[in-house]
Formats: sequence, structure tokens, C-alpha cells
Amino acid sequence: MRKQLLSLAALILAGQFCFGQKKDIIKTGYNFGPLPVVAFDADKGFQYGALLNVFNYGDGSNYPNYDSKMYLEASFFTKGSQLYVLSYDNKSLIPGVRWSSAIFTTIDKAMDFYGFNGYQSYYDHERVALGKANKKGAQSPENFIYSPYYRYGRVQVIAKSDFIGTITDNLKWELGYHFSYFKVNAVNRESINKGKDDFNLFPDSQPTLYEQYRKWGLISDDEAEGGISSSVRMGLVYDSRDKEGAPTRGIWAETHLSAAPKWLGTKNPFYRYSLTFRQYIPFIPNDVLTFAYRINYEGTIGSSAPMYVLPYMTVMGDFYDRDGMGGYRTVRGMMRDRVVGLDMATATAELRWRFVRFPLFNQNIAFGLNMFSDASMVTRGRDMTFRGDAADKAEYDRYMALGLESDRPHVTVGAGLRFIMNENFIVAFDYGAPVSRFLPKTSPLYGQDGNGAFYINTGFLF
Repeated sequence: MRKQLLSLAALILAGQFCFGQKKDIIKTGYNFGPLPVVAFDADKGFQYGALLNVFNYGDGSNYPNYDSKMYLEASFFTKGSQLYVLSYDNKSLIPGVRWSSAIFTTIDKAMDFYGFNGYQSYYDHERVALGKANKKGAQSPENFIYSPYYRYGRVQVIAKSDFIGTITDNLKWELGYHFSYFKVNAVNRESINKGKDDFNLFPDSQPTLYEQYRKWGLISDDEAEGGISSSVRMGLVYDSRDKEGAPTRGIWAETHLSAAPKWLGTKNPFYRYSLTFRQYIPFIPNDVLTFAYRINYEGTIGSSAPMYVLPYMTVMGDFYDRDGMGGYRTVRGMMRDRVVGLDMATATAELRWRFVRFPLFNQNIAFGLNMFSDASMVTRGRDMTFRGDAADKAEYDRYMALGLESDRPHVTVGAGLRFIMNENFIVAFDYGAPVSRFLPKTSPLYGQDGNGAFYINTGFLF
């Protein structure tokens, strides 16, 4: 058995050496990358749909980078939620300027909401687990499915247009306009209870956390139902990556300032900033083994910002702001929006091994494995002072007593597989789990970030 394993390892290394020395096919013209979307969420149901990447490599002189790209996605959930994305990125239409735009719409009938300030807001994982076990257990109405307690309804429409111009070879300026519309409301019980047995129905008598936050004054009436945000963004970017889709060396750093004043049409004005540093270090050349890391800080200027603009990682270019912290684009393996505050720090470290590459049907194909650890925490929390009616103070006190006084790092670990075609069309399979899941049950952090998650998505995390 040992000899077989050694022989297999030798074959892999030999194959990697041979493939690593082979020159890629230079792609020209248009390349299409369609992919079905299949996923599952316990409260939203099965996700189904399709996405399409369209890359234009022109005459191939910029390969593996493209001249322009279009991305389309339409996804639906069996319990009514919907997702639509259209983005476009062009590097040559305006001489010396890269122009990127995107329109993004989601209709979430069961959006995650775990409160503010991370661990300061307690997640009752035992009650959630009891509700899920009720399907197979005593089937008692007292043990109904509890996860809708951490849900609310949200519709968002985001439209953006960004321009990036050159200062020096690697230093660039960024300027953009971002429009967003948010409609926020309590979870629709009729939708969330669809298809459930009577003993698992989420009852009208049970308030959700979002409804309690409103009652306690932690979410003001001005922001409780959403509104329009109209903002101007400006920034600087330093980019020395060898390629954009699957970089293996270089630095990609950005700093942004977002201003959403009232005179620009914003309902609840805010001012925020973002700092992001990414580096790619080749441990083994020819794209074989790369260590990549990202450090991000999202901050608020002043002491307030509407709750619906906080859980995002700022992104300029053809993609939209990443909803988090938690999920594939931010902190893999942690519940989405588990970390929400005025200021948030996030970090990722990832080891990427491309173990085989070969040409197939005039396409450059590669497969890779990655190991990662993600982390995030609130560094400046949102005000959690009680501002409701005196009759509700005792309920608020009981809830606050369960959480910690301040947040701590939320850490996850995981691994994944990558299918890479032409360095830009990348299908990602990742599984991540929170470290808190493996702590002793007596730890106050045990179970506070969920049980982990599996993702099928596109592209590298960064």
C-alpha cells in the first residue's frame, strides 16, 4: 500500500511538472462559461437557476486578462426568494479608463438577522437544534422550528457604475456612483411556514429578533423599513497582480471613502470608509502553489449608519458589495450577517495548490485544491442601549444577559476544490466550519457561529 501511495504521489508530481512547463493556449475572441446554480437553504428552500460568464479576449494580447466581461445570473428559491445579477466590465471602451457597472436585485423572504455586535447578541443554537429535531422526535408544538426567529424580509436593488484610471503603472484612482434601495420588514409567516407540519409552524405569538429589536429601540423607526441610499465613492488602488482571475503573485490594495449625504437623495445619511490589502506569494512557481491573504477593515465615520448598509464589504469594479460577514465571499463557514457593527475587521489566509493543468477542446483547464482560514469581528459596536417602553425592559435585560460584553474574533477553517478554465472562468466548491463548533459545550462561544456550510460558487474569494 505504501509503495502504491508513493507511486501515485510521484505520478502527480511528474504530471504537475510536465503540465507546469506547458504553455497555455492564447485565447482570443469570445468565450462563454454557462453554469447551473443548485443549492439548498432550510428556510428558503432549494435554489435553482443559471449563470453565464462571457469573456472577450480580443486579439489575445492581454491574455490571461480579458478585454471585457459580462456576467448574468438568475436564481430562484422554492419558498419565493429571488436573485438577479447583471454586471459588465470593459477596459478599452474609454481610453485609459476601466468602466464597470452592475445591477443586483434580491428578494429575500428569509434574510438572516442575528443582531448587532457579534457575540454581544446571543444566538440560541440549542433552541434552533431542538426545533429541527422536532421533525423526527416527539413532534410537539412547543418545539416548533425556531430558525425563523433569526430572519426578516428584505428586498434590495443596487445599481453602480465605477471608473478606474491610471496614475502610474500600478497606482490607480477610482470614482463611482452607487444607488441602492432597501425595503425591510418582518418575516412573512405565511411564506416561512409553507409546507411545514402543524407542529413545526412558527407561531404568530412568537416575535422575531428583528421585531424585538424594533420594540426595544435598537432599530429606529427611520431605518426600520429601509430606504434609498445614494452615494459617491472615491478611492485609490495599488495593483501589481500578475493576472486578475487567478493571481499567483503581487499585491492588490484599495482604500475607499463612501459619502451618502441627504442632498444626494439618501434617506438616512452616512459616511463610511474601507481598507483592503491582499497579497499573493508563489511558494512554487508556474502557478503550482500560492499563499494568498486578505485583510479588510470596514469603518463608519461618526457614530451612526442605517442598519441595512452595515453588513457589507465594499467592492468597486464589476461586482457588487459583498453581503456579510459570513458566507462564501466574506467568511466561509459562518452564518451570514453574524458580524454586524459600525466598524468590522476581517481576514483570510488561503493556500492554493493547482495539482494538474492541461489543454482540452482548445481550452486551458486546471484543477486546484485550497485550504483556508477566515476570521472577522466587530471592533466598534452599534449602540445597544435600551430605548423602548419600560414594560419591555425586563425582556431586553434577559436577552442582553445571555451575550458577551463585547465581540471576539469569529474564526472558521475549511478546504475546497477549484475547476479553472482559461484563468478566469472558475467554479468553486468550498466547505467551511466555525472553530466555535469544536469548543467545549461549556464555552460561551460554543455553537454561536453555526455548524458550517458548503458552497458552490464562481471565482476565487479574492
